[in-house]
Amino acid sequence: MASAIRIIGIDPGLRRTGWAVIETLGNGLHFVAAGTVRSDDKAALAARLCQLHDGLSDILQAHRPHEAAVEATFVNKDAAATLKLGQARGIAMLVPARAGLSVAEYAPNAVKKAVIGVGHGDKKQIHMMVRVLMPKARFDTDDAADAIAIAICHAHHRQSAAARLAMEAAT
Repeated sequence: MASAIRIIGIDPGLRRTGWAVIETLGNGLHFVAAGTVRSDDKAALAARLCQLHDGLSDILQAHRPHEAAVEATFVNKDAAATLKLGQARGIAMLVPARAGLSVAEYAPNAVKKAVIGVGHGDKKQIHMMVRVLMPKARFDTDDAADAIAIAICHAHHRQSAAARLAMEAAT
């Protein structure tokens, strides 16, 4: 008998990093937990990155996921903001990787398509479908709701992601 796979979805941000843990067994999805790791926007960048690192590390320790998924976000308006977001994404990828998890990345349009059926949609549509797909889901911020959507996306695509990683490892 197969066992449930626990997935953590992470929506990286320097001020707020959303996270969500779900379980998938066959076609079933079950909500475990969700929340937001916050950094002190008055602190130095290095200290903020440490806060994100420590917060995500605590979450992985508490919930013991098997796999991780991170949104591949890109900001083009402001180079400084893009660089800071990239550093937060680095933490979001580093923490699960250091814990021995495979880390998949999904473009925002792929997440939207997996949850609402189309690659373009607003946050309200995503949140509504998250509630439909996981009625027991609770989230404190938009970032946590987005993290649930990222985890759902990975649950739908994890077999193809696992195959891709296996192919990359073989080459």
